[in-house]
Amino acid sequence: MSAKGCSPDNAAAEDFFGRLKQEFYHNQNHQDQSVDEFIDALDAYMVWYRDERIKTAYGTSITKRRRRLGLMA
Repeated sequence: MSAKGCSPDNAAAEDFFGRLKQEFYHNQNHQDQSVDEFIDALDAYMVWYRDERIKTAYGTSITKRRRRLGLMA
């Protein structure tokens, strides 16, 4: 995130954290989890978000698109 008030730079981060709250936090009950369990669940969500979640603009996950373009092994 960049300087305060520079909304074009902050838009991507704000969009991500909005999605994180909507998809991971709001529809689940985390009260019975310990801090370590919550961190593990958040880590699993982040891996899923990066590797499996379908980006509608590409029709596939970002990881699969990057592999197809030869940008990652």
